[in-house]
Amino acid sequence: MQLHVIGSNSSGNAYILQGEKDTLLIECGVHFRKIKEALGFNVRGVNCIVSHSHGDHAKSLKDVMNAGIPVYAGLETFKAAGVDKHHRAVPVRPGVSYQIGGFKVKPFSVNHDVPCFGFLIQHAECGLALFLTDTYFCDYTFPGLNNIIVECNHALDIIDSNGTPGFLRDRIIQSHMNLETCKGLLAANDLTSVNNIVLIHLSDSNSDERRFQREVQELTGKDIHIATAGLSIPFNKTAI
Repeated sequence: MQLHVIGSNSSGNAYILQGEKDTLLIECGVHFRKIKEALGFNVRGVNCIVSHSHGDHAKSLKDVMNAGIPVYAGLETFKAAGVDKHHRAVPVRPGVSYQIGGFKVKPFSVNHDVPCFGFLIQHAECGLALFLTDTYFCDYTFPGLNNIIVECNHALDIIDSNGTPGFLRDRIIQSHMNLETCKGLLAANDLTSVNNIVLIHLSDSNSDERRFQREVQELTGKDIHIATAGLSIPFNKTAI
């Protein structure tokens, strides 16, 4: 399996898990043209999951469904976009597992300023993968992970050194995961079988790619990737 990053910041987020026979689009927060290009203009057999309604994650929601791609998301996400009656809108609930093509996907609720899901994604090729974004904290641990895609949006010291206004500072730290919280989440989980850790949704102004990659690598001893547009990496259950 391959992981392709179409976008991963406040301008737009979208990722593709491309297997031999199955394709899962995670988020659709970029222009649909970019999604089509990344899919090689072939949407056959593609499914999509969306975490929440904010534009940088759901911008192309209607276009994706109109192109023939079923979208799995919370009902609130569909209602916010005015597409809850669309025949390709599939509402999902936290704690329930869904078979989506060759992928088994289990949403769980996270802490954001609108209803938002993280996802546990299981497939024969990638094993058990965690996708977690737009949350300031995670209430759970996840046994048996093989791959991790996790938000590492900012560092508090960088926010403060930038003189970020109080109201904006509060919004950021109350809705997005900082470096130390991300490291704490990883430290709380058994990473023995983890192959890749991908850090996503880094802030353009309040993050430091090299520092974040170095600190997480030193903590975990794993391969750490920073999600940037155009990144494509093997995303298999094991490195072999």
